[in-house]
Formats: sequence, C-alpha cells, structure tokens
Amino acid sequence: MILLDSDIMIDLLRQYPPAVQWFDLLEEGEQILIPGYAVMELMQGCRSHSELSQLQKVLAPCAVVWPLPEQCNVALAFFAKYRLSHQPGMLDILIGQTAIALGLPLHTFNQKHFSLIPDLHTIQPYQK
Repeated sequence: MILLDSDIMIDLLRQYPPAVQWFDLLEEGEQILIPGYAVMELMQGCRSHSELSQLQKVLAPCAVVWPLPEQCNVALAFFAKYRLSHQPGMLDILIGQTAIALGLPLHTFNQKHFSLIPDLHTIQPYQK
C-alpha cells in the first residue's frame, strides 16, 4: 500500500515525467491510497467541470481513506498545541495523522508541512 499526498497526485495529473515514470514502475496490483482530505484539496484546485471529471477519473482506482474520530482528536490536540507557535496547516495535520494511523509513510514533497508531526515518516518517491 502506498499513501499519496496531493502534491504527488498533482504531478501525476500534470504528467510530470519523473512522477509518471515512478508510478509506472510500481508493482502491478499495488494499492494506492489517498487521504480524503488530500482529495478535497485536489478538488478545490479544479477550475471547471471538465477538470473535476478528469480528476475523478484519475482517482477512481485509488482508495480514499479517512481517519477515525479518535485519530481526529489526536490531530486536534496536536493542532491546538502547535497552531500559534508553528502555524501548521489544518489539513496537513489531518493528512499526517491519517498516515500515522495507517502505519504508512506519506509519499510527499511537502517536507516543511509535515516535519513537525512526530512519528510521521515521509518519502520523496522521485527526483524533482
């Protein structure tokens, strides 16, 4: 199982060659997971019905995953503790907590956004 952040999906949608090459080399049958909050970020970036339709087509084979309420409470406590001092993004905290709850590394290039979250492992899957 591979958990993808929205920035990786954006690279794939834009057909960024290193992203496409990496994705094409994944083992056949590898399950691709995307946090529901990352899907919402991607939808927020759509400017037309055709872009939204294209996004939904690309996301169709992926499984959308959500944190359980208990995990959201952990994210809320973390957000409350660090909001004023480090100003983490609300969705980044929820996405990071989803990865921790699943016991999976998050494939992302947004190291700055996620470096604050303890126990979160990230992977940069290709060269930028």
